[in-house]
Amino acid sequence: MNVKLGKYNQLEVVKEVDFGVYLDGGDDGEILLPARYVPEGCKPGDVLNVFLYLDNEERLIATTLQPWVQVGEFACLEVAWINEFGAFLNWGLMKDLFVPFREQKMKMQKGRKYIVHAHVDEDSYRIMASAKVERYLSKDRPDYRPGQEVDILIWQKTDLGFKAIVENKFSGLLYDNEIFQPLETGMRLTAYVKQVREDGKIDLVLQKLGAKKVDDFSEVLLQYIKDHDGFTPLNDKSDAGDIYDTFGVSKKTFKKAVGDLYKKRLIVLETEGIRLA
Repeated sequence: MNVKLGKYNQLEVVKEVDFGVYLDGGDDGEILLPARYVPEGCKPGDVLNVFLYLDNEERLIATTLQPWVQVGEFACLEVAWINEFGAFLNWGLMKDLFVPFREQKMKMQKGRKYIVHAHVDEDSYRIMASAKVERYLSKDRPDYRPGQEVDILIWQKTDLGFKAIVENKFSGLLYDNEIFQPLETGMRLTAYVKQVREDGKIDLVLQKLGAKKVDDFSEVLLQYIKDHDGFTPLNDKSDAGDIYDTFGVSKKTFKKAVGDLYKKRLIVLETEGIRLA
């Protein structure tokens, strides 16, 4: 059995000691889980889900804490301190995550957050992070269909909109004219694939595509009107910002839903707003 450094592992407890328990690490020998992380009632023979990393003496050690990033993943992390070798990021564990200067796109500053990729350095066998994100994005063409739901990490602002990392693997883009909510680097969101371009980049939107999106919001709008005494002062003449602040959708989506409900004779359109039929 080979354990995976920088990831969660299912390991069996083999013995108890005063300062914790030892886990069966297979070819890597026994791995200590310090006492402060040992679940109550834990005993030899139990199998624990633990995260493995290296302690200050570069020994394998286990924890039941949940780091904010695993090896092979991207995350937005804050710089805790800096020394002559590089920056150290807070990733939720006792030992901070190292970013050598060679892996920084610009000199990192204490207290600021950066999008990084966690990996195991081949030379030192240490878990490290890199801000040179492009290097770790897949060059394969994504096999996504239009409308498919994906998890994204907002990466950086561009002239066109916001770059995003899709499913910890691919590069995607949200266009400014299709964004109807405040975005900032480090946000994790659900998005929908608009199209996969010839270059393999993914165009994204934050709302469902087509009729299903309108149907879903039609139901939301109808319920909202019912919950507000059968009336809302918002209508298709209302400011797009007011519509978004209330419902979290674009004015275009709002107007389509209004038209859908009107055709079904579920609402009445008035000068002052929309009333339940």
